[in-house]
Parts: sequence; structure tokens; C-alpha cells
Amino acid sequence: MRDSTPFHPQTLAVHAGREDFAELGVHAPPLDLSTTYPVRDLATGTESFDALVGGAATAANPIYARLHNPTVARFEAAFAQLEGTSDAVAFGSGMAAMSACLLAAGQRGRHVLAARPLYGTSDHLLNSGLLGIETRWVEPAGIAAAIDADTALVIIETPANPTLDLVDIAAVVRAAQGVPVLVDSTFATPVLQQPAAQGAALVLHSATKFIGGHGDVIAGVVACDSAWAGALRQVRAATGGLLHPLAAYLLHRGLPTLGLRVLQAQENAQRLAEMLERHPAVAKVCYPGLGTVANAQLVGSQMRGPGSLMAFELHGGHAAAATVMASVALATPAVSLGSVDTLIQHPAGLTHRVLDADTQQRCGITPGLLRLSVGIEHVDDIWADLAQALDAAAMSRVA
Repeated sequence: MRDSTPFHPQTLAVHAGREDFAELGVHAPPLDLSTTYPVRDLATGTESFDALVGGAATAANPIYARLHNPTVARFEAAFAQLEGTSDAVAFGSGMAAMSACLLAAGQRGRHVLAARPLYGTSDHLLNSGLLGIETRWVEPAGIAAAIDADTALVIIETPANPTLDLVDIAAVVRAAQGVPVLVDSTFATPVLQQPAAQGAALVLHSATKFIGGHGDVIAGVVACDSAWAGALRQVRAATGGLLHPLAAYLLHRGLPTLGLRVLQAQENAQRLAEMLERHPAVAKVCYPGLGTVANAQLVGSQMRGPGSLMAFELHGGHAAAATVMASVALATPAVSLGSVDTLIQHPAGLTHRVLDADTQQRCGITPGLLRLSVGIEHVDDIWADLAQALDAAAMSRVA
């Protein structure tokens, strides 16, 4: 590709990381499954080892797969292009990626600021103190006042999990006053949002979700500049949070259809949200495309579209939610999101169960709330399934 051409993200998704294919004489990404690499020149091997342990992206000899793998590096290079950053670092899971960011940030200061809601396990990790760094919880509007000399990082998730509230990334970056900002952009993907363009230092994705897209890969990736990438690679080398090369291969293989998957699911989601809003069993729908979440006006500016995730509150609380979960036939009642098939889950009982009841309530995670990850099935079939499940919940309340 021509570096001077500002390609659309959908074009980048097809071609990124494939620039050397003609030279290699291949049309599909190579897959390197080696765990170790021969060291025929000890001096070169020693230099390579020192470079990779120190966080270098490449070296003359990969040495060992925990330090470097060509297939993983190819996916990282492609993903950095999609996010508009100079580098990216991939990990064995989204939580491994979050942990590495916190460990790297711990070298900069003694606490982080974080705004809820976040993915439940991220919240749990931050609140646990397991990694030796303190978390101070703030509202986005309170970030500027909470910043001090020991603040290492500011953490937000937008769209938020599971309420779909949006956070103004550029406003948070300004409020952070030079402190690096980490944005969990899993729900948006690079197709709909590029936080680095708004000033974010770290853009984190659970690549298990939309980037993988087929429910068969666990992975995390952080898009960032070369300085942060070096620090993250040092953590990855020391802690063993590497991404398996087969997973990297599958992630890279799936990138060309990312835009198609995201946009089709988003189109379905908009229609479903409108129909859910009219169903008598539904008390409210949280979806950026309806304007029913915080900062919905950011759709069209910060975000290219409202996405394919939504949450909806049921009349009848937990019992109604349980009935819907038990009654769906096409949708899969399961955690995770961003797959080609529609998934539905209960945040209070599953993904955010680790939060105490007061925190759940403050975050809007109520017993009757369900989160829907809309797939690419025909929208009429998805709606027919949801409607019969909602009807079952309504009938159970009457009975």
C-alpha cells in the first residue's frame, strides 16, 4: 500500500500487514509455530536476546516465542495501522493486556484514576490491588480535580460495558493534563472509533470479541506509540502474557471482514433497538443510536456509528430477565460479544457479578438488565426470537 494515501479503515483491514506478500510470493499470512529459534551466531543471539527482553519490536534472531513471534508481530503491525498508532502489542487475553498496561503504568506513579462502568473483570482487577497499584474511582467530570503528581494513568471505557454510555475521549485527555489515558475501545472497534486520534495514549481491545469475531480466539491487543509498546513488551516477556501464533493468524485472517461484520451488525442493532423500545415488556433501551445513553451526541463525531451492542431493562426484574435468557432459541445465552451470532447475557448475574450490589446500582446494572450483542443473522429472525422470549416473560408476570 502507498503510505501517503489515507486509506479508509475498511481498506486497511483488508490490506494491513500484507505489504510484503508479493516479495514473499504468498497470498495468505504465513504461520510460524516455532517455540524456539536456532542461534548459530552467539554474538548475534546475545544481542537479540538483550534487545527483545528490553522491549524491542524486532531483532536479528527471535530467540524464543515468549520474546518474539513473526506471526504475532504481523498482526500487531496490521492492528496498529487500523488504530492509527505507530505500534501495537498483542497478549493472550484482554485481561492480560489490561494487566500489562497497569504494570507498565506502575513505573510512572502510584495510582490510576478510573471511571465506571467498565468491564466487570477490569473493575475487579482495578479494585483488588493485586498488581500493587491503587485505583481511585472518579466520574469523567471529576478527572481534572483528581489528578496529582502520583497519577500514572487514567482509564475509561467507551462505549461503556454494559450500559453503552459514551465518554468524550478528547475531553478526558484534556482533563488528564498530560497523564496518559487508556481507552478500552472493545465495543467500538477501529471501524467505528479511533481513540488515539482523540489523544489517547493506549487503546485496548479484548480481541476475543469483534476482532476475532467468530468465538474461537482469546486475545487482547493494545495500540500505542513505540515507547509504550517497549514497556508493554518488557512486561509481556517477563510475565509470559504472549499471544499464541495460531490465535494471531486467526485474528489477522479475520481482519478483512471486520468492517462488513461490524456494519451489518450495527444495521441490525438499530432496527432491533427501535423494536425493543416499543415492546411492552421492555422498560427502557440503552443504545447510542436511540439517543438514550450519556453523550449520545458523540455518534457522528467521536464514533462513526452507534455500534451493535445494547442493553435493555425489563419490567419484572430478575425473573423476567431469567425467562428471556431461558426462552431465546436463535440467540445464544452466553457471555462475550462481537461474534457473528447474537449473544444475550445478564450483567448483574454474570459479567459484572464481581461488583458489589451498591456499585452495580450506581452503574445502572439492575436485576432486570440484559445486554445484547447483535450478530449478522437476518434481522427479522433475530427479532422473531427476541419477541417470543419477551412475550414469554410478559406472560410469566401475568401468571
